[in-house]
Amino acid sequence: MKILLAADGSDYTNKMVEYVLKQRELFDPSHAYTVFNAQMPLPNHAASVVGSQATHDYHDEEARKVLEPVVSRLQAAGLSATSAWKTGSVGETIADYATQGGYDLVLMGSHGHGALGRLVMGSVANRVLAHCTVPVLLVR
Repeated sequence: MKILLAADGSDYTNKMVEYVLKQRELFDPSHAYTVFNAQMPLPNHAASVVGSQATHDYHDEEARKVLEPVVSRLQAAGLSATSAWKTGSVGETIADYATQGGYDLVLMGSHGHGALGRLVMGSVANRVLAHCTVPVLLVR
């Protein structure tokens, strides 16, 4: 099974990783894990000032800060894990990457906003659920 772990470096990412490591009957070494980080692109004016290479380097550095610790933890536990990142609208980018990559499951942490919080701030998890054709497991 191909499993996509959506990671943003928050405490909720850590909770998701802990869940995976504790649920070994579900998340065993027979699966292929990809830790994925979606980032909002830099504003166009900022990207044009610094250039495309500097913009790519910035996003790559930010992604590595999030991805490397998670991949290391999974690999230390004997799980086969790789990483990837992409820029775009975060919820839609996660959903598109999962669908286009042929993943069987998306796993992500939920920030646990209440109804008012979702109304005011929106929710990446809600966007993933709305756009994803792959099953999504939210860890709270």
